[in-house]
Amino acid sequence: MFLQLAHTNLEVYKESYTLTLEVYKITKTLPESERYNLVSQLRRAALSVHLNLAEGSSRKSSHERKRYYEIARGSVIEIDAALDIVVGLEYLDKNVIENIGESIVQTFKLLTGMIGK
Repeated sequence: MFLQLAHTNLEVYKESYTLTLEVYKITKTLPESERYNLVSQLRRAALSVHLNLAEGSSRKSSHERKRYYEIARGSVIEIDAALDIVVGLEYLDKNVIENIGESIVQTFKLLTGMIGK
């Protein structure tokens, strides 16, 4: 935000920012009984994507950077799996979360590309 570093210009960083905001928005609509379960897990996973991407970008070695990107990608998978549960429990309709699905796919693809380099 204040440190205008190179990673803030990356498409994947912008996409992970959007993903995180979308996760926070949809978790506001989940039942209060899920506050310490699905809501907490989804939010932590979304933050993990964005923050591991930022921290990994600051690492000097390629090996270290890729490790942070792998953790971020794992968190994207975690968000996807948790949303499957949300839909299965009928807390939200799949159509309602279509935009977040697109963001999940895009973030996953971009991170996979960065790991493969």
